[in-house]
Amino acid sequence: MTLTDCETGVLRRLAETPFADRLDLAALSGWSRGAVYAGMERLTEWGMADAIPHATPLLPPTRRYFLTADGLERLAELENVSPDGLLHSRPVSSRWQRLLLHRLDALGVIYRLAAAIANVEFPIGFRWYRASPVDAGIILPGGRAAAVIRQGITADRTAFSKRLWRLREGPLPGAVLVLAPDEVRLRQARRMLASARFPVFLALERDAALAGPEAPVWRLPSVTAGLDLRQVLASLDRQGGLAMEDMPDWASPPEGIDLQFPAPDWLLPALLGPAEKRALDLLSDWPWASRQDLAGLMGVSTRRASQVVAGLKRHVLASHADAGRCERLALTDRGLGLMARRDRTSIGAARRRWSATPLDPERPLTWRNISGSRSRQLLRNIEHTGAVHRFLVALAGQGRAAGWDIVQLDPPRRASRYFRHEGRLHSALPDAFGLLRRGEETVPFFLEWERRAVRPATMVARLAPYLRYYSTRLPLDDHGALPVVLVVFDDELAATHFLRVAKKEMERAGVEIPLWVSHKAVLERTGPLGRAWQSTGSWDWACPFSC
Repeated sequence: MTLTDCETGVLRRLAETPFADRLDLAALSGWSRGAVYAGMERLTEWGMADAIPHATPLLPPTRRYFLTADGLERLAELENVSPDGLLHSRPVSSRWQRLLLHRLDALGVIYRLAAAIANVEFPIGFRWYRASPVDAGIILPGGRAAAVIRQGITADRTAFSKRLWRLREGPLPGAVLVLAPDEVRLRQARRMLASARFPVFLALERDAALAGPEAPVWRLPSVTAGLDLRQVLASLDRQGGLAMEDMPDWASPPEGIDLQFPAPDWLLPALLGPAEKRALDLLSDWPWASRQDLAGLMGVSTRRASQVVAGLKRHVLASHADAGRCERLALTDRGLGLMARRDRTSIGAARRRWSATPLDPERPLTWRNISGSRSRQLLRNIEHTGAVHRFLVALAGQGRAAGWDIVQLDPPRRASRYFRHEGRLHSALPDAFGLLRRGEETVPFFLEWERRAVRPATMVARLAPYLRYYSTRLPLDDHGALPVVLVVFDDELAATHFLRVAKKEMERAGVEIPLWVSHKAVLERTGPLGRAWQSTGSWDWACPFSC
């Protein structure tokens, strides 16, 4: 069979960008969408390519294509090299196939960015990395090179900062394009890279995947004004280059992909739908949430949440424990591994902290029998954990009804803020951080659900980190707007006492905290977005949001 120029070009692109979809291939190859669609249909009919389904909460459903063993042999003929030579020079081996399938959700976003770049400057080269701190490299006309690094949702700040530090090793790229999952971590990355010796441009992952080349979604570490993709590419250092990774000594041809159940770990990103992936993200953030909590955070019915959980359990990605007559959900070790591989984080560290695997399979699954240190702590304090979950669920439900976008809800490990004050390192460790947006109004907040600060000394100790934090510029630098601090008590008496202590401490320190205090009973009546809060400046019930 004779291949057309389009089919030959697409075959070559598939060897360089496995699991690209047809829209990506059209942009990367330079052929029209119609020609690429028709060419991929013929290549699939002839057995040179195959496809798998894929969808995420960010990207719409699509089909992602890859070379088969027959396609690899045909490409080797066209390139006048041996199939073994292609296996050692392109990411088409079975080993590469599994690695890229593990990263399929991140891969889709990076291909969308590469396609947008190809629409500005053509042609471009593309390179995937296995162990490098960068995820991918893009070579523009004239040899200019840009490295792409993505921070996953589950990546903590310390691990990601080490990846950024490793960028200084080896050849410096012409620019680094950083994709961040949210505004807070984008701002943190900007500070980490402020002194970098190469150009750095940062964008939210959603914006980089969905915005066009003319959208000003890219930012410099030290400048707040947005840049569009054309301006970013025009600023690349022409002297920069990309690191080369050693290819493995052995490589086997790509394998056929069977999506039948049960599936190996590397095929789960293709089998799971957007709702299941959204649930995995939420259970990663909020271990031991109930089905009702999960439904509220997802914004779906409890019945729909039960269907999603059933799918996760079918793939052995979620398990449950009975706590306080309520089923509490958590990720299994397989689920933790799936998230860690997607976000290029340590599987071992994730399991040590968050595993829900019993220490003794013969004993009931209680907090004493949980192997993950932080997961065990959350289940031990399940009343406090559940209270935080219920508050956030109520806030999300009321917010959606009132037209607020729930932009961000961070668990304690991401809500924590570390800072220097008077030459020493300090931290504020809230129970959650959130960001609500409606129109032009943005309201960030910290949440503290207090059950132990019932004496003056402990109340002062709870306030001290926030007094230090708000005495600096960091609250505004971290969030772009001053976050309010929401403190909730179980009873009214403790809440009233805390307000008096807080007012006295703020006057003593000369620091004003945007503090709002409430208690469980009034929140159950009015909800978090009701007039359920009191501040140190007034005893009247009010709302810290635009209610």
